[in-house]
Amino acid sequence: MLTAYLPHSAQKVADCLMRREGLLNKGWRYDYGVVWRGMEMLYTLTGERRYFDYIHDALDSVVDEEGTVAGYDPQAHNLDYLCNGRQLILLYRETGKEKFRRAAAALRAQLDTQPRTSDGGFWHKQVYPFQMWLDGQHMAIPFCLQYEAAFGPEKAAQEDAARQLVLAWRHTLNPETGLPCHGWDEKRQQIWADPVTGRAAHAWGRAVGWYMVALVDSLELLPEDNCHYGEVLEIFRALSERLLAIRWEEVWLQVLDCPGRTGNYAESSGSCMIAYALMKGVRLGLLPRETGLEGQKSFESIQRHFVGRMKNGEVFVAKCCQGAGLGGRSGRDGSFDYYISENVISHDQKATGAYLQAACEEQLMREGSLSDAG
Repeated sequence: MLTAYLPHSAQKVADCLMRREGLLNKGWRYDYGVVWRGMEMLYTLTGERRYFDYIHDALDSVVDEEGTVAGYDPQAHNLDYLCNGRQLILLYRETGKEKFRRAAAALRAQLDTQPRTSDGGFWHKQVYPFQMWLDGQHMAIPFCLQYEAAFGPEKAAQEDAARQLVLAWRHTLNPETGLPCHGWDEKRQQIWADPVTGRAAHAWGRAVGWYMVALVDSLELLPEDNCHYGEVLEIFRALSERLLAIRWEEVWLQVLDCPGRTGNYAESSGSCMIAYALMKGVRLGLLPRETGLEGQKSFESIQRHFVGRMKNGEVFVAKCCQGAGLGGRSGRDGSFDYYISENVISHDQKATGAYLQAACEEQLMREGSLSDAG
């Protein structure tokens, strides 16, 4: 891993990914959207057209002229499918191509029929009934708010979106640790669900990372007069403070609520997401400036722990949990042993995309763009 600061690391990692992966158009996958979000930030930060073209060429190849998205099934009611909608809005804004607006509208329409818990929370997927996962907050809520900002705004939709963030916190928060658990089962029927609370047993690092990104990106898009804005901001501040208190060598562990337990390890994707959210929160004036400085320390530690450089000069992100979930197949019981048993890999698109986003925020910080949250 790197032992010194890597200047302009976002561009170096992005350029290596583009050469290695080619266009990300092999399906409708949320991990593509994480990369595209990083490329979008790079395009905004640098003005380099190749990052915009990388997003455009991939999505242009999977969205037909009618706005139909190859590989997207609205009947699955899968919140993961909505992650890529933010780049459809970007492409419509930049190109004016009607097909991108139609595709974004089709994704947005999914939420109108998304199954819900009894108190109005979105199910994570049709095949995961009565379950809210932290992952889904990242996939759906910033997209919904960005869609309303671009084509609305519809106040009721904005309030419903913000309410999802609040419900997820209320249902997943473990008051003993101050951390939200990966998911919640309203019916208390899943093998991973506590029979009393319905919560999963642990705070998985990337799930909390997804939620932190959802919070900060949503706060950027939410009007301050939204009836849930104050509570969402309070959640973001409380969780930020708690996460800073549990770092391991300035990064975060695979299972956040099990420090020191044998087999636990520092994980890249969750660490990148949390560092991104902390630094962006300061830039938006939501967190104290000192938090941004701590976020920068975490980013520098991320480079030491997770960023590698090969002999041919390729730069990549390592030590990423390839995937983890709750139920759906054998073994995914939400236990500590389960989370540490999943494959740990390099070159993962979720980790790479999250790294790009964190690196862009860190570059903004180095350029003196941080504001002070009084």
